[in-house]
Amino acid sequence: MKADMKLISVNVGLPRVVMSNGDRVSTGIFKEPVAGRVVLRTLNLDGDRQADLSVHGGPSKAVYAYPSEHYEYWKHELPEMKLPWGMFGENFTSAGLFESKLSIGDKFRVGSAVVMVTEPRMPCYKLGIKFGRSDIVKRFLASERTGFYFAVLQEGEVGAGDPIELMKKSDRSVRVSDITQLYTREKHNVGLLRRAMDVEALPDSWKSYFQHRLEKLTK
Repeated sequence: MKADMKLISVNVGLPRVVMSNGDRVSTGIFKEPVAGRVVLRTLNLDGDRQADLSVHGGPSKAVYAYPSEHYEYWKHELPEMKLPWGMFGENFTSAGLFESKLSIGDKFRVGSAVVMVTEPRMPCYKLGIKFGRSDIVKRFLASERTGFYFAVLQEGEVGAGDPIELMKKSDRSVRVSDITQLYTREKHNVGLLRRAMDVEALPDSWKSYFQHRLEKLTK
């Protein structure tokens, strides 16, 4: 992580209904940058909502952050597309934070709020709706440029330009990228599975998924 960690853009949006393959789908993936300061609460930013709360939102997924640095990669991959901040459905477009450097449980101060890294973002079909192409879900996961979620430990106000200050590094060195890789190309890594399950800050849904995987591998 670099010294110049900061918030580049704060993006919010309310769910809207869009058509996908002839079906009406409600999605909160359409986010727009906002000016000024926004209140960050335990479940989301003011002016922001998630549509399907069975897979989005909740305390461990209050804020979705996406590194601004990844936009260069996607501009190269998808040269025909406009990619404004918030394109990936992120609330925070960040600078200086990377999945391969962040550990699950790292705590940061952003504005007057305190947040904690909880998990990578696993893309769903709604990313395909946003981009107008179904292959983006597979490409997004394969790129390992997933972004990451924050839980809100202390509510406060945030705004574009705010520094992101590391308050406490997790004592468990399981990175955001490790969780993604356990899902994709490290499925049989028993040691990493066990280490991940020991991380208190990792949401229970991941722990039970890894527990199931471990049981199958160690029968």
